[in-house]
Amino acid sequence: MAPPAVWLLLPLGLLCLCSSSAASLSGATAADEAAVDYVVVATSWLKPKPVCQGLRVDAPTNLTSSSWVPLSHSYGPCSVAAGSWSPAPADVLLQDQHRVGYIQRKLAGSAPQDDSGNDLPASPCDSGQSEHAPNIGSEAVTIFEPAAGGSGGQRLPGVKQTMVLDTASDVAWVQCAPCPIPQCHPQTDVLYDPSQSSTYAPFACGSPVCRQLGPYGNGCAPGSRQCQYRVQYPDGRSTMGTYISDVLRLNPTSVIGGFQFGCSHAVQGHFPNDTAGIMALGRGAQSLVSQTRLTYGGVFSYCLPRTPSYRGFFVLGVPRVASSRYVLTPMFSIRQAPMLYLVRLQAIVVAGQTLAVPPAVFAPGSVVDSRTVITRLPPTAYSALRAAFRARMGMYRAAPPKNQLDTCYDFRGVRRVTLPKITLVFDHSAAVELDPSGILFSDCLAFAPGSDDRAMGVIGNVQLQTFEVLYNVAGATMGFRRAAC
Repeated sequence: MAPPAVWLLLPLGLLCLCSSSAASLSGATAADEAAVDYVVVATSWLKPKPVCQGLRVDAPTNLTSSSWVPLSHSYGPCSVAAGSWSPAPADVLLQDQHRVGYIQRKLAGSAPQDDSGNDLPASPCDSGQSEHAPNIGSEAVTIFEPAAGGSGGQRLPGVKQTMVLDTASDVAWVQCAPCPIPQCHPQTDVLYDPSQSSTYAPFACGSPVCRQLGPYGNGCAPGSRQCQYRVQYPDGRSTMGTYISDVLRLNPTSVIGGFQFGCSHAVQGHFPNDTAGIMALGRGAQSLVSQTRLTYGGVFSYCLPRTPSYRGFFVLGVPRVASSRYVLTPMFSIRQAPMLYLVRLQAIVVAGQTLAVPPAVFAPGSVVDSRTVITRLPPTAYSALRAAFRARMGMYRAAPPKNQLDTCYDFRGVRRVTLPKITLVFDHSAAVELDPSGILFSDCLAFAPGSDDRAMGVIGNVQLQTFEVLYNVAGATMGFRRAAC
C-alpha cells in the first residue's frame, strides 16, 4: 500500500532543498515504498511449535458485559486432544471442498435447511450438562464451561465439553449418556449425563420450542412424548436425540440458564474424538446467539490464532475494546440461506496495487464462515490475484498443485520468504490487510477459485487468522480488528 502522506512530506521537502541529491533520494523513496508493500517472514515462523504457547494477548479481567472463552485449533498442542492423530493438509483441503459445496448448495436453495456442514473448529465447553457434536479439520477449538445445579440446591461442577464453533449452524448439540459406541463416537471429554443434573429439562412434542425446530424436528420419543431432533450433514453424517435445556456456563461470570440444545444419543459417520459437539452460531432461533440476544445483544466475535501453537478466543457479547479499533462493513442475509452471514468484497490489493477486477464480479457478495479454511473467490478475481501473486514470487521455486491450491512453492532451504501484502477491501472501504499467516497454506497461495463469477464467494478462516471477527447481528455489521490474538 502507498505510505502515509505525512511520511512522504520529509523526502519531498528535501528534494526542494537539495536538488543535487535527487537521484539518491528518489531511489530511497522507491525502496521504502517497496518495503511497505511486502513482508519478510522466517519459514519457521509459520510452522507450529510442539508445545502450546498459550495466549498472545492477555485475557480481559472484567467480563461483566461479555463472555470471553479461550479458543484453539482442533489438533494442535493447545487442543484437549494434543498428541492425537492430526489430519494431513490434503485431508483438510478435501474436507474444505465438502464444506464449501455445502454452503454453495445452501446459497442456491438446493440443500435442506438442517445444520452444519463439514469439519473444522472445535471448542471445549463445560456443560452443567450442555451441548453438542463433532468435526474434523484445521480449525479453532473453544472451551466452554457450563454448570448444573445439584439436588437440594447443591451446585455441581458441570461437565467440560469441547465444542466446534459453526457460524453456518442453527442447532447446538452434544453427545449425552447413555451413548454407547458405535452409536456414538469416542470423545475426550466426559459424556454429559442429563440424569445427573437437577436443572435438565426435556421439551414436550407439542411445545412451542419443539415446533420451532422446524426442519430439525424428528417427532416424539416412543412412550415419552419428548421432543426429538435430527441434524443431517452433507457428507452423510448425522446426529439425533432429545431436544432439552440445561444451564450453560461459558466462564466463571457468564451463566446461561435454560440453554436449549440437542442431547445426542446416536451419530452416523466419523467424528474426531476430541470434540463433544457443535456450538451453533447461525441466525436461527436455536443458535447460541439468538437464545442469548436479550442478554448479549446479538453480538459475538472470535479470533483464530496464527498457528495451532497459540490460543485464540471467543466472545459472546460486545467486546471490551474501543470501537475505533475495528474496520466495519455492512452485513446482510438472503432468503435461501438465512442462517449465513454475508458481506460484500469491493477490491483486492496486492503489493500496493489494486487488481483490475470489474465491480460486477464482487456484486453477489461473500459468506464469512468460521469453518471454511480456504477463501473462494469468483474465478475472474482469483485469476487476477494469482497472476499478481505469481509475478511477485518469481524468485522462488514452483511446486506441484495441492488439491484446489494451484500456486504452490518449494521453500526447502529457504530461511526467509518475502511475501507481497494482500488486502481485502470490503464495502464501506473496510480494508483488511492479511496477516502473513493468512496468505499461505501448506506453502501455497491460500485462495482458490469458485465455480462461477455469478456465485457468491466464501471468506475462509485462514485469511482472518489473528483478526478478531466481530458479528453484530442486531446491527447488521461485521468488524475486523487486526493483531487481536
